Amino acid sequence: MSIVRKMKRALRGEVDARTVALEALRRSRARAARRRERSLLPALAQAPARLRPEFARLSQSELLAHFRSRAAPKFFPGCDSSAETSELQRSLFPFETAQLLEKAARIAREHCWTVLGYGEKCFGERINWLCDPLSGVDWPLDYHGDVRLLRGDGSDARVLWEVNRLAHLLTLARAGAVTGDEKFAREIFAQLASWREQNPLGRGPNWSCAMEVALRAMNLLTTFNLLRDSSLLDEETLPLFLQTFDQHGAHIRRNLEFSYISTSNHYLSDVTGLFWLGLMLPELEAARGWRELGWRELLREMDKQVLADGADDEASTGYHRFVLELFLYSFVLARANEIEIHDEHWRKLRLMLEYTRALLRPDGRAPLIGDTDGGQVLPFRKRAADDHAYVLALGALFFDEPRLKQPSEAMPEELLWIFGREGVRAYESFGEMAESAPSQAFERAGTYVMRADDLYLLFNASGSGLKGRGSHGHNDALSLEVSACGTCFITDPGTYVYSADFHERHLFRSTQYHSTLEVDAAEQNSTDASTPFVIGDEAHPRVTHWETNADFDLVTAEHDGYRRLAQPITHRRSVRLHKRERFWLVEDELVGDGEHELRFRFHFAEELDASMHARRVAQVRNRVTGARLFVVALDVNKPPEFEPRFVSRDYGSKSASISACWTVRAAAPCRYRWALVPVCAGDDESERLSLIERFDMD
Repeated sequence: MSIVRKMKRALRGEVDARTVALEALRRSRARAARRRERSLLPALAQAPARLRPEFARLSQSELLAHFRSRAAPKFFPGCDSSAETSELQRSLFPFETAQLLEKAARIAREHCWTVLGYGEKCFGERINWLCDPLSGVDWPLDYHGDVRLLRGDGSDARVLWEVNRLAHLLTLARAGAVTGDEKFAREIFAQLASWREQNPLGRGPNWSCAMEVALRAMNLLTTFNLLRDSSLLDEETLPLFLQTFDQHGAHIRRNLEFSYISTSNHYLSDVTGLFWLGLMLPELEAARGWRELGWRELLREMDKQVLADGADDEASTGYHRFVLELFLYSFVLARANEIEIHDEHWRKLRLMLEYTRALLRPDGRAPLIGDTDGGQVLPFRKRAADDHAYVLALGALFFDEPRLKQPSEAMPEELLWIFGREGVRAYESFGEMAESAPSQAFERAGTYVMRADDLYLLFNASGSGLKGRGSHGHNDALSLEVSACGTCFITDPGTYVYSADFHERHLFRSTQYHSTLEVDAAEQNSTDASTPFVIGDEAHPRVTHWETNADFDLVTAEHDGYRRLAQPITHRRSVRLHKRERFWLVEDELVGDGEHELRFRFHFAEELDASMHARRVAQVRNRVTGARLFVVALDVNKPPEFEPRFVSRDYGSKSASISACWTVRAAAPCRYRWALVPVCAGDDESERLSLIERFDMD
């Protein structure tokens, strides 16, 4: 990459001269620090855990007795009282318990477990922690700062990192707690020893990203806490854990992913990991510094990364869930250990939960706006990328706010392991909640949700994210997600993969994959398939009108993504929900000059049948319930083309879908309208069809 391109990439978004100077100085110091670290790695790798003097003086047996009996600091109540939690796990979740034990047995016996959306992967008798499980490519043990993550050979660092977060050890630890069978603890210690042997400190891809080191440390902390009563946690294995924790904390501290230009979920994960390590391991010499730095920076990042309306500032619902977990779990630990949390941070966390509640469709699932890599902070149970309701259950209990609980949503297992018996009792006292979310506008996030009974439409007017520096935003300005009759009909496609396939990565974030307007085959924001985590900031979507009342919802927005064309135009879109007649009217207006090729697309969800109903009417049908959505072209007198597409509900998985595309060549200014009319099972079809006929169809 040329120096000019590197500069443009580094300085994209809203960056002032002072910030550029500070960042240049920081990078110079970081390079010097890495040179020092490189020379010190052999000694650091051999050093035992650095304990505070009063603990360093203890014998190994005394230190072990201390960890077995200590009452503080407090971890999650459900993990601290594992015997009580295990009994409740069996009684409250019998089916899930059987699944847990079956999965743990597969991990222990055959080294097989689920990885993201790829299904179960088996790693053989001797796990190779440096082998990409998809491509079979082995990653080198170079100094972590030299590891090239975008290789172009089919490998995917995100998948390798998922394996090396060691979250599957939580499955083994929980199974051990439930059964009392030490074979699960034995497997944990064996895998940790194997991992350490193959991943020497600071070398290879599994040390190349401080975020991954932090998330691994958090999973290991939880596993360690569940192992405190195991007979296999002895005078030999305890130092193994303590050295691992000390090395992880020190590595994060040396390699924080901070930038004066912008910080994201990466830096937030770094400082969260430091906070957890410093809080839960006060025996370590560096613990106090980690805890203070981690907590201070965690709150600063909440101030920076969470918008005033509660949305994470990365233009991504998937990363909103991930960041919400980081804050929520950390606040649970802080409150348990009597760490002061100021009102403004309580309020921001509550707003994050409210934003999640507002996003969920009537089926309880979240639209996958922007990137989603399926990441979870503590995956006690693997959740699909669009499953966000369990976090609301945790938030409802944490804030003692039953309204956050989703109607008919079962108590999640996570609640038991985090809040314990008392949490379960409190949650059960909430009873069934019948209140549903209203139509809502989130101006800062650019998210507008229209609702009426079972009708749901999400209108997306978000930008690239992170003040124009977004790496996880998509070209989805003024796009729609539509649900009715218990069916998601029009959907965001999701993400699929990052670096395993640059072409697919580019498609899933492209304008043509979203339910919006594409002009002259151009992208709304500039992208380059060779730089999969860079997206331009040309569109600047903005909402000019929002109104909601008992009869209708109305939103109008526009963007400038096509102002950079040779003949510039502005795309303006209005959506009106007619609540009493139960349909949406979408109006697209092109303001500017010149003749353009316009492609109006509606991307249908997977497992639906799409066909023509009339010349200008496409219909999409739920093959199980028979519910349908008619998409009516009011100003285009020709049928659409049905284009093959894909939808990804979890990282690495994809299902075939279809997009209806009307292509028009027209001179600006011009206007085109579309009616979206749902027909539910049991509806009077002739009555609903007469609504379509109102629009003067042939």
